Amino acid sequence: MDSSVVCTETFATDGCVKSRHKKNISRDVESDIESLCKAIPQLAKTFRIIDKIGEGTFSSVYLGEARMRDGSREMFALKHLIPTSHPTRIAAELQCLTVAGGRENVMGVEYCFRKEDHVVIVMPYMEHQAIVDIIGSLSFEEVRLYIYHLLKALRHIHQFGMIHRDIKPNNFLYNRKAKTFALVDFGLAQGTADTQIELLKVLRQKLWPAKAGSSKERRDKAPPAPPTSDTAPTLLPSTAHPPSSTFSATLKALMKKTRSVTSTAGASTSRTKHTKDLVGLRKGPRSVFSEKNLNSCVSTSTTKQETKTQLVKPTKTGELSSRRFPAARGGPATVRTQKVQRGVHQPLTCNCFRTDRVCNVCLSRKQQVAPRAGTPGFRAPEVLSKCPNQGTAIDVWSAGIILLSLLSGRYPFFKASDDMVALTQIMTIRGSREMVQAAKAFGKTVLCSRELPRLDLRVLCETLRGRRADEEVKPISRPKLDCDASDERGQKQSCETTPLLPKRQDKTPNDSSGGDCQVGDEQGWDTVPDEAYDLLDHLLDLNPTSRLTAAQALQHPLFKHL
Repeated sequence: MDSSVVCTETFATDGCVKSRHKKNISRDVESDIESLCKAIPQLAKTFRIIDKIGEGTFSSVYLGEARMRDGSREMFALKHLIPTSHPTRIAAELQCLTVAGGRENVMGVEYCFRKEDHVVIVMPYMEHQAIVDIIGSLSFEEVRLYIYHLLKALRHIHQFGMIHRDIKPNNFLYNRKAKTFALVDFGLAQGTADTQIELLKVLRQKLWPAKAGSSKERRDKAPPAPPTSDTAPTLLPSTAHPPSSTFSATLKALMKKTRSVTSTAGASTSRTKHTKDLVGLRKGPRSVFSEKNLNSCVSTSTTKQETKTQLVKPTKTGELSSRRFPAARGGPATVRTQKVQRGVHQPLTCNCFRTDRVCNVCLSRKQQVAPRAGTPGFRAPEVLSKCPNQGTAIDVWSAGIILLSLLSGRYPFFKASDDMVALTQIMTIRGSREMVQAAKAFGKTVLCSRELPRLDLRVLCETLRGRRADEEVKPISRPKLDCDASDERGQKQSCETTPLLPKRQDKTPNDSSGGDCQVGDEQGWDTVPDEAYDLLDHLLDLNPTSRLTAAQALQHPLFKHL
């Protein structure tokens, strides 16, 4: 086997956890490692799997050790993707790593193993510190370097037309001692309209947008298709750019599997097209009210006979006009109806604006569908409001949220239960009037019952960090905030929440979790330049069209000496 890794000994499946005497691991982790070794036997022959160092909804990351040809030992991060991940999504993540990885603070790929539906991506292991553990002890210069290198990584991947979609500190590793950085996890990556990543084009055309779901819906899923062949695990030399001749076996197998899935789906669609057309003729318009169908169902014919119109369920005269909806104030809200002509569906309208509920007419409208993958607290306003046209600006917004956390010493800065609450929290900082104006730029309408002022970012951050004890920033005192977001067609959502800023907590100076540490002047927090907050203001621009790009942000005066 032509590889830079040689095996000093063959690790049996029941002995792949040889390091337990060095580090105690739980029974569950040991069981997971043994299951992985059984799924891909050659993995245990090449690496000594030490521990599980990360676990997510769609992958698990293990720490493995291998002996190189020169006799040295090297650590690797083994990312095991769940078998139900769509083959195109797996292949797209591999292609993103091979094309953009290995330089400009972007993690590369070293090896790849595949057996049947199990895929393991092997990357260099980078020792790093979690931001939540060190945020209270970071100096301003460290924060400046962190954001600078993050923007460098974003500029690099954006040049290829890649949208990372999940920018957060956990995905931008930081080795504080070595001052090294690495952007990881391209499992949610999406391509722009002019992307250079071929498989991201495929995802954009065929697999996106997916059904709007919960925040845990992070990947395009599909039942695993039968593998085309048992591709042997592929080992690549430890280089920044793996040779295509050795890497192509695994990637081609995944692409072949992708074609098999898509072709099968296409054939099934063509076979059932006629059946679906017949079923569509039998289906009437969607009922506005759950208990009764007020619309008419029209039966069509290819002959020149008169069109027959039949009501699904007749209603009594005046029943519509007497139907009312509860309202919080201003009296009951009555549904206004239009005259229904025979054979023509006239949409119903309502006046539930500024009430405490959304009426059934609004609830019956078609659900808005737009990409919304990402981590709560880091999603851009255009993602929260379900704007269909999303670009690389959403990554820049996430970088701005990270900078806001680092300057204020609060991580995570935003924590919301749903998208509408998150949008309200953003308006608490950036202002409701500014949000309304920015929403018009991407075809949305945001309605807010109370006006929220725009806060001064310097005063906000210095107050939360404890350097402005007498000028603590507080939101406007109000019991509740009612806001609605709708598109140009009138699709409307409602939220009721109290906007909250991150709570101040008393921390000791030795606490590194991010409290109000009284840092010394040597850390530079008493002389933070205005350029830092000016950059923060531009990164958190509510309008994605005027928001700075990563390349433009690197030219900011804050990074003049870098």
